[in-house]
Amino acid sequence: MPTDTLDISLLGKTYSVACRPEDREGLLAAIAFLEEKLNSLAARTNASGEKLAVMTALNIAHEFLQFQHSGGFDMQAAKRRIGLVNARLDGVLAQQEKLF
Repeated sequence: MPTDTLDISLLGKTYSVACRPEDREGLLAAIAFLEEKLNSLAARTNASGEKLAVMTALNIAHEFLQFQHSGGFDMQAAKRRIGLVNARLDGVLAQQEKLF
């Protein structure tokens, strides 16, 4: 399978990552998630560089293991959240339609 190279920037450093075209969207989502976690932890602590990366990795691993031990994904909660998001979107779209 063909792979592309995606250049990403984390903690002020640029990395080239091999990525199949069909995985690009998922990888970009993972990068955004990681960036949010890094920025969140950096704002709460004085950590930076390698220490920040390791602390963030430990936090993500801990969250993942808690998720696994709690039985995994809560489909009903996800459906409720999707319903709330849809309701908000419908409200915003209805306001936009009034403008035109």
